[in-house]
Amino acid sequence: MASIDDILEKMRRNPKNIRFNEICRVCDHFFGKPRKSGTSHSVYKTPWPGDPRVNVQNSQGKAKPYQVRQVLLAVDKIEEEDGKRS
Repeated sequence: MASIDDILEKMRRNPKNIRFNEICRVCDHFFGKPRKSGTSHSVYKTPWPGDPRVNVQNSQGKAKPYQVRQVLLAVDKIEEEDGKRS
């Protein structure tokens, strides 16, 4: 099974070829369990104000590329904030 770092690297290289279960593993790791799932969408809460959610959609077993990019931006923001706290 691929590590979270491996999946993130794969997401950065090619956001068009990410399986839905891979993006869900990354989101579970960074944001916790989704507040909504069971349909084609999974909605994750993010720790900042404004639009505090990440929405990912299962499209025939794949994640939508624009949603992969949104998740990467959110992960980068979390990692940047964690770096500032250290």
